[in-house]
Amino acid sequence: MEQLLEILEELHPEVDFESCETLIDDKILDSFDIISIISEVNDVFDVTISAEYIIPDNFNSAKALYALIEKLEDEE
Repeated sequence: MEQLLEILEELHPEVDFESCETLIDDKILDSFDIISIISEVNDVFDVTISAEYIIPDNFNSAKALYALIEKLEDEE
């Protein structure tokens, strides 16, 4: 989780990613941020987030995104 928080904080250091659960709903993250996150997650965690997982629910909070990463790690 720590590595994911570092990735997110590089994009938006002003956001408290540990408590925010409306990153997409409140338009904190935009499409360019999502692409950057997907790329970084791929590099750091060695998982591929395919198109089927690119939905708001998976990116609305760091916890949701980390749960997705863990799920993808388990599938590999």
